[in-house]
Amino acid sequence: MRHSFLLLPLLVTLLAQPASAQSRSQLGPLCTTETTPADQMIAACNKIIALKVFSGGQLATIYFWRAVGWNKKGDYAHVVADATEALRLQPAQAIYNLRGSAYYDKGEYEIAIADFNDAVKSGPPSGTIFHNRGNAYRGTSDYAKAIADYDQAIKLTPKSALSWQNRGIAKEALGDLDGALTDINEAIRLDPALASPLINRSVIWRAKGNLERAIADASEAVRLAQNPPANVMTPPGSVVIAAHVHRALAHEAKGEFDAAKADYAAALKPTASDAGSKANQATAKVRLSLLSEPAVQPQQRAETAAPSSTAAAATGQRMALVIGNGAYTHVQPLPNPPRDARAIARSLHDIGFTVVEGIDLDRAAMQAKTRDFLREATRAQVAVVFYAGHGVQIDGRNYLVPTDIALSAGSDVVTALVDMDQILAGLDDEVRTNILILDACRNNPFAAPATTAETGRGLAGATGLAAPTSLGTGATSGAGTLIAFATAPGKVALDGVGDNSPFSAALSRHIGTPGLEVQQMLTRVRAEVVSATKNKQVPWSNSSLLGEVYLASK
Repeated sequence: MRHSFLLLPLLVTLLAQPASAQSRSQLGPLCTTETTPADQMIAACNKIIALKVFSGGQLATIYFWRAVGWNKKGDYAHVVADATEALRLQPAQAIYNLRGSAYYDKGEYEIAIADFNDAVKSGPPSGTIFHNRGNAYRGTSDYAKAIADYDQAIKLTPKSALSWQNRGIAKEALGDLDGALTDINEAIRLDPALASPLINRSVIWRAKGNLERAIADASEAVRLAQNPPANVMTPPGSVVIAAHVHRALAHEAKGEFDAAKADYAAALKPTASDAGSKANQATAKVRLSLLSEPAVQPQQRAETAAPSSTAAAATGQRMALVIGNGAYTHVQPLPNPPRDARAIARSLHDIGFTVVEGIDLDRAAMQAKTRDFLREATRAQVAVVFYAGHGVQIDGRNYLVPTDIALSAGSDVVTALVDMDQILAGLDDEVRTNILILDACRNNPFAAPATTAETGRGLAGATGLAAPTSLGTGATSGAGTLIAFATAPGKVALDGVGDNSPFSAALSRHIGTPGLEVQQMLTRVRAEVVSATKNKQVPWSNSSLLGEVYLASK
């Protein structure tokens, strides 16, 4: 979930130069009072700007407060525009802070850090600035710098509940659950009316397996979230959304599915404006859908390489979904994906994973298999998804291709595909590590055909694009997620001339190496693939993992 920024008031007052008594007695206070409702604040500031009697620092003040109004509405593009104009008129610490907070809520963490750096330089030491920069560092997964900034914030403002809370969140991300619990308990002691520390403590209880306490804390957070403190720059509805999602996850882990469905539905009601809330709502939408449809019965599943995944989920073991599609009906068939999938399934089973395997699945079977896996993975500690076969990228989203796909120009091809972002949203959780491995190309099927000396795993060999932005803009930052692609952006993943693709062959050899950290394992795979393909294929990955992850025990 996302966490609140603090508002640093701009200490510049309006001079008594308005053109009328109305602007002096009504517009000024309405525009520059923090508790004024957003629409009234914006309207009052608009009228003052329209008077054209202010300039320099006075006009900067008005733009600043109008940006505050836009921030209350979650309109971050307008926040950035007004804050930028205020900075042009007269740079000030509070304006840099406000613009940085807007960039943060847009998921643009590096730009936010630059603004907070300027804020630090342009005024006296401020616990608020260090707190907010710590949030942005946390957004980039630089938890050491985040904790250092929270330390400074707490030193300057020891009674800031949010700084204690967010330092606890950073400690939790690094696996220090006890240290996180200590900090978050202090945040609750300092401000028992604040909802967000209770949400974070709920996550910790769930990670510790104490679902009763997790539900109790999230329930109190739901109650408190209805009236957030006025001095916290909270995106509209964000705390309410997060409280419902985390209570739902606890209910679901406990097997209380009706209660979970009610919470997921409640999380979808507010309008989400910030990246974190949108990610939480994406998770709520997918999980509500999973709970609202009948689960695939065991006899309906394809054969698996291990015992039932339900047992694995119940005991917190590691789970994997492995799919290999090659027998395509209407597009180029691929000989190797079924063999690739079986090889990876065996390797994962050998190192203790419970594996759900699917070979040559049409869309209905692929959707059913994926949804069944996502239902059961909610209680797993590590979830791996491996896919080999055709893949496409359309309008910035990545899709996996079922065997019954039939492409034609002008058709609604997206509805016939499996959306990888939906899989990511269904797995998104702060208490689980997720690893997605795709031996597929990410091509637009309507682009001009390309020729290649070897068979590729794209459709009509077009232009592959970059990794999904989910990892950088809004996904939860707890246990972490890694997505590994068989090839670099814009390139084709080769199916190969042997029994397995170059990528899957290397992966199956290294994935079971005892004591090999997952990113080191992928480095070995990359080197082997580059050598085997004579530099034609370079595997690539995007990671928000927080620490070392070992698939095979040391």
